[in-house]
Amino acid sequence: MEKLQLWFLILAGLSGAVTKPSLFLSLLHTDLYGQVFVFPKESADAHVILNMNNNGPLQTFTVCLRYFTDLTRPYSLFSYATRASDNEILLFKEKPGELSLFVRGEVVTFKVPEGTGTSTGWVHVCASWESATGIAELWVNGSPLPRKGLKKGYSVSNQGVIVLGQEQDSFGGGFDAKQSFVGEIADVYMWDRATPTAAMQAANDDSQLPTSSVGWSSLQYQIKGYVVLKPVLA
Repeated sequence: MEKLQLWFLILAGLSGAVTKPSLFLSLLHTDLYGQVFVFPKESADAHVILNMNNNGPLQTFTVCLRYFTDLTRPYSLFSYATRASDNEILLFKEKPGELSLFVRGEVVTFKVPEGTGTSTGWVHVCASWESATGIAELWVNGSPLPRKGLKKGYSVSNQGVIVLGQEQDSFGGGFDAKQSFVGEIADVYMWDRATPTAAMQAANDDSQLPTSSVGWSSLQYQIKGYVVLKPVLA
């Protein structure tokens, strides 16, 4: 009987070891086609947590999303942090005309021509990186910018948390209201294989997107603070 109880304790310990962090325990799983996350005001706590479905370290990634804002101060668009690195992946807009991509704390900054928004004010961005060459790409509304390089040979950890609306200065927290996003975000995708060219083609043609680690059509998310899910404005 004592041996049986011991086995139950061992199994319970193993199951606890592979359980995801408490950040992910209450995630919704929803098709958000035609919906947007609205971040109505500057805040140090309003954010959305996303789950990434990936079984191992990333040798490549592509992140795409659409956003709509009138901010001119710095703000975060996509923040992926691990316990070892708060800027494992970060898409950050420091000021008008610039957009930065961080990988494990190293950064490259792209010069974004003014007036690249759509007629509705929405901006579609895709950022990609590959370990083999370190090459990073940024596409804005379907147009590529000159490629840059960083963190050649690095593998991005899959033991992290994705946050929209805030820039993580620690795992799942450390938010600064002056870096918070105010506006609307939609159509968030992340791939561990798809190239930005394939992603952009699918997005522009409204055709079938490649299988994603994060997908707007089957998004696992949790809203924290003052964030509202609303239909996209026509």
